[in-house]
Amino acid sequence: MLSEVLQGTDTGGFLIIQDSSCYSGRTLLKSLINAALSREDVVHVLGFDVSEEELKFGLKTSVTQRLHIHNAYIDPLGWSDDPAFTVQQFSLVELTHLIKQTSHLKPATLVIDSLSWILRHVNPPAVCKTLQQLKKGGAVRAIIGLLHADMHEKGTVGSVCHLATSVITVTPGMKGDEAMAKITKRSKSGKVVQDEEIFCIKEDLTVTVQSKPCNPEHKQNDSDEQQDPTANLTFNLRLSEAEREAKEKLALPFVFSKEKKSALLHSGPGSGRILYEPDANDDYDQEDPDDDLDV
Repeated sequence: MLSEVLQGTDTGGFLIIQDSSCYSGRTLLKSLINAALSREDVVHVLGFDVSEEELKFGLKTSVTQRLHIHNAYIDPLGWSDDPAFTVQQFSLVELTHLIKQTSHLKPATLVIDSLSWILRHVNPPAVCKTLQQLKKGGAVRAIIGLLHADMHEKGTVGSVCHLATSVITVTPGMKGDEAMAKITKRSKSGKVVQDEEIFCIKEDLTVTVQSKPCNPEHKQNDSDEQQDPTANLTFNLRLSEAEREAKEKLALPFVFSKEKKSALLHSGPGSGRILYEPDANDDYDQEDPDDDLDV
């Protein structure tokens, strides 16, 4: 599934790379930028976390005319007289104006490095509103954002990830050059698909999916389910052949035998009977059933 995500994000797609202090997702973010440039997409990058030189390192230099980096690392809060980009510009109107300043006519891919910096200085509901507006299209074809999950409360992370069509949570792998990706993809119909893959990123920022992780706990649970659940009981739930024969011969108290049925259905001599003799008030006319009513 990771390879499918790298191949391209659908129009209106919102991809979040969720990392932590244990493993950085910026290298995977750069791989997605290179993949977008290879598809001849116009890419706009909002750089808050690292310098422009560090952000450009490893990216394809032959397609710089389609790569636009808006440096917010130097002055993110606009303290100088002429800041390149500030966090206050993270709005639908400002971003649309910024993207449309380029000569390219087709919608661009917006990369945010990182959403955590914006969430630390802008009200989270306002950030979610802007992301939702950008998802609807217009100047932006797709959004890719890096989110440091351990810097925010779970509610904030959940609210932002709820807007995303795909979430890739990266964690360190068993080996030094490996990493684990837990992918959650939500289709337009609302269907949610999850998968886990082990991947490796080479020096040229190409991603190689190696295998799916082996879950020993899941295998242990499967073997436990196959065992007999009655093996360690202190009492026996099964019947022997002799016990089964004795059970079949036992007469249950609520089951009547043929002799008892015939005795109840056919009254013998000396049995009681009920005799009824109608009186005058019981005069019943077959032709007029309502004769006793005063109508």
